[in-house]
Amino acid sequence: MSSKNKTKLELTWIGKDKRPKLEPRILLEDPSKSYHASHKVSETDIFDNKLIFGDNLLALKSLERDYIGKVKCIYIDPPYNTGSAFDHYDDGVEHSIWLSLIKERLEIIWRLLDSNEGSLWVSIDDREMPYLRVVMDELCGRDCYLATNVWQKRYSRENRESIGDAHEYVLVYVKDKNKFKAIRNKLPLGEKQKKVYKNRNKDPRGLWRSVSLSAQGYRPNQMYEIVSPVTGKVHTPPAGSCWKVIEPKFKELLSENRIYFGKDGNAVPARIQFLKDIEGMAPWTWWPHEEAGHTDEAKKEMHALYKAENAFSTPKPERLIERILHIATNPGDLVLDSFAGSGTTGAVAHKMGRKWIMVELGDHCHTHIIPRLQKVINGEDEGGITKSVNWQGGGGFRYYRLAPSLLEQDRWGRWVISKDYDAAMLAEAICKLEGFTYAPSDSKWWNHGYSTEQDRIYVTTQTLSVEQLQALSEEVGEDCSVLVCCSAFRCKADRFPNLTLKKIPKMVLSRCEYGHDDYSLNVENLPMQEKPKPDPSQGGLFQDEMLDDNGQG
Repeated sequence: MSSKNKTKLELTWIGKDKRPKLEPRILLEDPSKSYHASHKVSETDIFDNKLIFGDNLLALKSLERDYIGKVKCIYIDPPYNTGSAFDHYDDGVEHSIWLSLIKERLEIIWRLLDSNEGSLWVSIDDREMPYLRVVMDELCGRDCYLATNVWQKRYSRENRESIGDAHEYVLVYVKDKNKFKAIRNKLPLGEKQKKVYKNRNKDPRGLWRSVSLSAQGYRPNQMYEIVSPVTGKVHTPPAGSCWKVIEPKFKELLSENRIYFGKDGNAVPARIQFLKDIEGMAPWTWWPHEEAGHTDEAKKEMHALYKAENAFSTPKPERLIERILHIATNPGDLVLDSFAGSGTTGAVAHKMGRKWIMVELGDHCHTHIIPRLQKVINGEDEGGITKSVNWQGGGGFRYYRLAPSLLEQDRWGRWVISKDYDAAMLAEAICKLEGFTYAPSDSKWWNHGYSTEQDRIYVTTQTLSVEQLQALSEEVGEDCSVLVCCSAFRCKADRFPNLTLKKIPKMVLSRCEYGHDDYSLNVENLPMQEKPKPDPSQGGLFQDEMLDDNGQG
């Protein structure tokens, strides 16, 4: 490291600097797996949710351009119980692999969050939490760390262990602490909190409790005497304290019968707090199972949804996700979970009126998530938070799969456009690679998308002649510019001032790792060593016979 470079606090590991060149795949909808209610249940029904089947790192990359800065809340429950996956590796390699895999995902996830009010919530256990904290401090910024919530996942002791495992963590990072505090929602009082409210004097305003009127510290305008109107006893603030309110405010509370002097009128004055006036409690970092659910509850929810032998092995209870979404979002906000598992996040978000995107690669995308969401949409899911939010069904989702890689190798090892791509798919894929929004025009055959109001893109596999380009240039006009992506062109690249000419696939060969379909966290199947792939720069289908930028062979 150069002496000029400033050092910083960071976690280092084997392979940390090795960065994959991700291909931003397009998404292909499968209408046969999309599902929508047959009718609207309410005016707020949400139909355009997304369930994406595919590698979650590639899926995140595919979402990046369209959703950067637009997601209000992201919750992830990444795999962290690797079990015997690393029996043949030493401990350093084990953690290095896990950290590299999670770091790549977190970098994209952090960019997707709303830049003002966005929050990221990550479930993690004791084993990886300390490492993850340092990595997230580095990626998100230590100033963006908000809290480490402790979730009590078990309520019974595990006597077979040296020390029983009773909790997990939910780490929280936010884009802006002040803005998040302004929009975060308080938690409703539970039955346990409500029990402290009584009505000793049969006040018509209902249940109430007494709250201390003193506060630590010294403030001159809060050091007055209080005289009990019942007994005349004089009260001054306790030693080292002052009253919480100034004297005019106290007199206002007294006139409204909101000050309590005890049964005999001699007690230290306290403020009366009515239950009906409580908006909720500010969240804190201890999440007991009575409030946020537990693993047994989650498993019972699974058994109610699926056959016992088909139940998901490591679900999270709906109440845990409900708490997160209640704090961090409001109806209509967008929620993302890129480790969908059994689909709890989407199911809870749907019932709470939030928009959602979920990503899952495993077979349970079809065996668990889709059937579960269908029951939610049909109003047939009676478990979880259904009754507490009065869910009656409605809405829907669209099912997508990741498109195959844009380029594939032919039998000679040359990179060519995949035979699975038709003209529309190719145009959309090139738009995504070039940073354009895919929006084909119905009236202008050459307009496949835009980057700005005046910049357009046209994609074709044809070899374009001078005459064709001349006609295109004239039709485009002087007020617009077009990026033309074709297999070849028979003129100099700068001949037409309103056209930028590029050749495919040469223009995108070096952009990405093509043909790489699996960046999964399925560590049991990790190969011992990855075989080197042919260098994309060695050419492909169009390179042998293509014309150069000056129109020469």
